[in-house]
Amino acid sequence: MAQTTPNHTQTVSGWAAHDSSGKITPFVFKRRENGINDVTIKILYCGICHTDLHHAKNDWGITMYPVVPGHEIIGLITKVGSNVKEFKEGDRVGVGCLAATCLECEFCKSSQENYCDQLQFTYNGIFWDGSITYGGYSKMLVADHRYVVHIPDNLPLDAAAPLLCAGVTVFAPLKDHNLHKTTGKKIGVVGLGGLGHVAVKFGKAFGHHVTVISTSPAKEKEAKEHLGADYFLVSTDPQQLQKGKRTLDFILNTVSAKHSLGPILELLKVNGTMVVVGAPDQPFELPSFPLIFGKRAVKGSVIGGISETTEMMNLCGKHNITCDIELTTPDKINEALDRVAKNDVRYRFVIDIAAGDADANDQISSKLAGL
Repeated sequence: MAQTTPNHTQTVSGWAAHDSSGKITPFVFKRRENGINDVTIKILYCGICHTDLHHAKNDWGITMYPVVPGHEIIGLITKVGSNVKEFKEGDRVGVGCLAATCLECEFCKSSQENYCDQLQFTYNGIFWDGSITYGGYSKMLVADHRYVVHIPDNLPLDAAAPLLCAGVTVFAPLKDHNLHKTTGKKIGVVGLGGLGHVAVKFGKAFGHHVTVISTSPAKEKEAKEHLGADYFLVSTDPQQLQKGKRTLDFILNTVSAKHSLGPILELLKVNGTMVVVGAPDQPFELPSFPLIFGKRAVKGSVIGGISETTEMMNLCGKHNITCDIELTTPDKINEALDRVAKNDVRYRFVIDIAAGDADANDQISSKLAGL
């Protein structure tokens, strides 16, 4: 493992955390030369995921400092390797969580690279050459083309960025249960945040009856009037839970805080399934009776493979699905991360990477004007 290799000759400006304070500061580092299987991407936008905050602060004890976060990366291709046929200069593209996998295992060969046991992430991973991966809080990225996807022309690039993590995270389990091709099912979405709000949009676009399940009654208006949910259920209200028993075919649980799955499982019909995509820092409470008396299942899912991500992007283009975002600038990343920690964003921050150039130009212009 090394921070760079002799092939890392390209100087790049970015933003990194250097210790467990999590503070993000400007950082200049090296990226590798564009190889025969690579594309070079000028980064325009990068979404802020809660995972970025965990890595910046080393909450999981695995951070390799300095860490350049960011795995919701959108930009334009500026260079392509000789083996690359699917992309050309000028293409609008995205890079999500995946930087490298073994390419040989059963999961890689079945378009489930996200379950390869040698998977390396876009940042805080170890690339094939032994170097540490740096993410999208930067001006430029070199990526193996096998982990890059096209962005449909009709989608705004900034609002499409979070689809590369949040979007595919909720799409994959819906696809896994064929909910992208069937209609008229009753599905529940637990939690109305960065993941949940996209799940509601997918559910409605695919023709299903969507119930939002939340601890916050104040979110009902947003869920119904803005996102189009059909029903809203307050998970702390025993009467509403009783009324909702055995009404749902499928539940997608996006909550990342500790909670009991028992009351929510009771909302499923017999043979229903709950898929967990949230990652609380403490174990779930999972009583056995709701499982065995309802023949119900609980399973997990993590992001998605490249084929799934491509399919999702195409469906987003078809249905005009994007994330609800708040744009921020590189100089305000720390403020944004503080607000992410407080769940104070609807529903995803996206960094306007190019705004860093504008800020620098404004400062230069101001100095010149004063001469």
